[in-house]
Amino acid sequence: MINKMTGLLGLLLLGTTWTALAAPPGSGTEQLMQHDQQRALDAALSAIVDDPLHPLASLSVLAIRQGKVSYQQQFGYRHIGVTPADSLPVTPATLFRIASVSKMMTTLGLMRLVEQGKLSLDQDVGIYLGFSLRNPHFPQQAVTLRSLLSHTSSLRDAGGYAWGPERSLRDVFTAGGDSMWDRAAAPGRYFTYANLNWGVIGTVMEKVTGERFDLLMRRLLLDPLDVRGGYNPAAFSTDEVVNTATLYRKRTLDTEQWRPAGPWIAQADDFYKHPPAVPAGLANYVIGSNATVFSPTGGLRISAAGLCTVMQMLLDGGRHQGKQLLQPASLALMFGRQWQLAPDGDIGGNGDSERGLYRAWGLGNQQFDALAGQGNGLVEGASFHAVGHLGDAYGLVSAFVLDLKNKNGMVVLVGGTGSDPERYPGTYSAMGRSEELILTTLYRGAIGNNE
Repeated sequence: MINKMTGLLGLLLLGTTWTALAAPPGSGTEQLMQHDQQRALDAALSAIVDDPLHPLASLSVLAIRQGKVSYQQQFGYRHIGVTPADSLPVTPATLFRIASVSKMMTTLGLMRLVEQGKLSLDQDVGIYLGFSLRNPHFPQQAVTLRSLLSHTSSLRDAGGYAWGPERSLRDVFTAGGDSMWDRAAAPGRYFTYANLNWGVIGTVMEKVTGERFDLLMRRLLLDPLDVRGGYNPAAFSTDEVVNTATLYRKRTLDTEQWRPAGPWIAQADDFYKHPPAVPAGLANYVIGSNATVFSPTGGLRISAAGLCTVMQMLLDGGRHQGKQLLQPASLALMFGRQWQLAPDGDIGGNGDSERGLYRAWGLGNQQFDALAGQGNGLVEGASFHAVGHLGDAYGLVSAFVLDLKNKNGMVVLVGGTGSDPERYPGTYSAMGRSEELILTTLYRGAIGNNE
């Protein structure tokens, strides 16, 4: 296997691009070269998935080059049975719970509400929520949507970030006290990644529209793009449930030991054994009280093809099939840089930033500058400057990254990791090595250095 990996990825790691440019467009030679490229890229990605030391349960990838889909493929299984005959393969329509990439999708819905004048980025969110939301250590400083979207709100995850329908955020913050807040950093001062920000954002969105979050996001984003999936699998059709990927790890649930040669163990969305159920208490849920029920922070199920539709809309300046979903000015605001790591790395003790994962941020999106030695480039040896988001939860690893200037982008959805990520770290970034290899392989094979 080592020889196979070395042979297939050698071209990539040496910086070679597979994109064929010599044959005349439309010629038989060009088509043959493209077919050979496809096979080589398929084989290289398959080798990453099937690495016996670091196996992946499934992989769905897609690349866009100069605004058009240049490659899409799936590997592995969305449901793993006792034998391969009992297993179900990933398909182009397979939905994955995309973890924190959901935050960026939630932001797109929010920006539509900003355009409609229902929300202001710089208003005190307590005005929308109907109760005061202030850091008790800095009571004079308002928490705003801008600070929530840029992770500078001073909210922290130590007190939790998801609760059932029977709880309200008002009660959560009243009971949570200091555990919900940074004692040293006022709102707007420091970046610290906090999932709780998006629970507040989703609740604000419910409050100003009077619509339940999962239904609101269908209206604002998914339905206008004709994209399947959503934030509430209990509302999925039978076909959508059957085609939702179970998320796996090769990690025991009791001792939490990683066993790459052992069985895949379901972590989330095991709908083949446990069909999605309506959350207990949802019938009495009060809209605008606690949108964490639908996980605006990480709960969107969507396919790589669905994310491709979102990406192409963004690359086309907010337009989809001739209709303007978001104005260019809104996208410019969203992707404008709100925060950047200081040269001395002082961002309030956020270790993730110091490792290179979080170095720059817009409104609901990470920003990746391909600068040598900075550890925040996405592709080894390439100047792929991008915006987007990464995700990691329950074995799922995801990436939604795009270069708006050159109209390039990549979608990566991994449905399960088989080895301890801490023992297989990246070599040039804070990502895991499998994710680095996938992004580098996909970029070099399907996009190339056309900047």
